[in-house]
Amino acid sequence: METVLSVRDLRTYFRSDDGVVKAVDGVSFDVRKGETLGIVGESGSGKSVTCLSVMRLNPEPPGFYPSGQILMGGRDTLRLSERELLKLRGNQVSMIFQDPMTSLNPLLRVSRQLTEVLEVHRGMSRGAARQRAIEMLHRVGLPDAERRIDQYPHQFSGGMRQRVMIAMALLCEPELLIADEPTTALDVTIQAQILELIQTLQRESGTSVILITHDLGVVAGVTDRLAVMYAGRIVEAGPTDEVFANPQHPYTRGLMHSVPRLDVSSHAALEGIPGLPPDLSNLPTGCPFHPRCPLATTRCQSDYPNVVSISDQHWSACWENEQANQ
Repeated sequence: METVLSVRDLRTYFRSDDGVVKAVDGVSFDVRKGETLGIVGESGSGKSVTCLSVMRLNPEPPGFYPSGQILMGGRDTLRLSERELLKLRGNQVSMIFQDPMTSLNPLLRVSRQLTEVLEVHRGMSRGAARQRAIEMLHRVGLPDAERRIDQYPHQFSGGMRQRVMIAMALLCEPELLIADEPTTALDVTIQAQILELIQTLQRESGTSVILITHDLGVVAGVTDRLAVMYAGRIVEAGPTDEVFANPQHPYTRGLMHSVPRLDVSSHAALEGIPGLPPDLSNLPTGCPFHPRCPLATTRCQSDYPNVVSISDQHWSACWENEQANQ
């Protein structure tokens, strides 16, 4: 299957008054054509920074990339000029951001924010771009699109604004769509509608999707493969069904145990993960999860674990897995 995105040993650091913050510290993964990759983890694990790095949207400075490759269409986006990046964004890769209210310009009508994308990337006239934008708003389920396209963002509900953001991201039919927690600020009913919409549009256009979320229930239903991030690294990855059925890393198991289950009594207490994520400017030696891990040994405190294959596509970075395979 064709690979749309290939990330290799990506490191995204930020200089700060407290030192260098290692937000992403050696991440590698692929996204294949037409598939959905889920990236999960606690806040601060590096999920969003990883995907902002793909589009080179992290501020530089203070951000910088000491190593790594981000390959799209045979080109490394870390080596592209700003002009080349402008052609890439929106054309080959688009992003739906967490909060549509802050992502849409409150001073511009929705019509201008949509037509500008097509004028810049497709060279369309304003009239043709407007018609195409109305068609896309209809496609994402926005009622009365001919009238509402001339309204301002504050005149839309949260769910409607998110539909506008999805329409904007898909106008140029990108090869890759990055959805950064697209349902975080929405109620449960609208969440389901937005996720179903993304899946429908993906099936129709063949677009690949990276879904960033902290909601394991979301990734279980809509993703093909799953990557679990902690302290700027991927600690477990594999087919979603396989990772859920057989989680190998203690952190992955901790995330799953902290979610309510239908097959467990509603009176049973949830198992939280003790402690807090580490300070990324002062990471502990060894495995960064060891201060919170119930299985940690002295080796975990001194050496970062090797990657261990659980199956052909499923792997984990934990000393416990290596000992079990010996």
